[in-house]
Amino acid sequence: MVSLWKLYALFFKMGLFTFGGGYAMLPILRKEAVERQKWITEEELLNYYSIGQCTPGIIAVNAASFIGYKLRKIAGLISATLGVISPSIIIIALVAALLRKYMDNQYVQWAFGGIRICVIALIIDVVWNMWQKGVKDVRGYVIFGVAALLLWGFNLSAVAIVILAAAAPFIPVRRRIKR
Repeated sequence: MVSLWKLYALFFKMGLFTFGGGYAMLPILRKEAVERQKWITEEELLNYYSIGQCTPGIIAVNAASFIGYKLRKIAGLISATLGVISPSIIIIALVAALLRKYMDNQYVQWAFGGIRICVIALIIDVVWNMWQKGVKDVRGYVIFGVAALLLWGFNLSAVAIVILAAAAPFIPVRRRIKR
């Protein structure tokens, strides 16, 4: 059984070194929770991220909550959630105190620019890995194409697209009969 302290500490570390939100956290979470600790499978991680996308709140917090709950029920949920949000609370408090004074500093601007570029690379890595694990057949390609069209072409809400994608397996498909 995973200790609550270990759960808190691991999610604290992830929260401390994750810039750019929940998607940027995914590679770190995969490395720690799936590969090193073997707490969850990669498929479970993708499911948690998918559910976290369409539920209220921050994706990283939702994923931490799901994993914590799986491992230690309510106590695990609380421990993992507090672990992942604690660094943000501490860092935001420090940044808020210092930002006004140093925001115009060129080195600070360069640091933020570097962080943004790094986050883009992390997100591309996540998208590539999710693509490889999630799109497995023609139906997957069709769902992806329709979702992309609805998102980029019609600016439909991400929540609506996720709900439609969840309903997609229930849409009847006519199959050709081979003779």
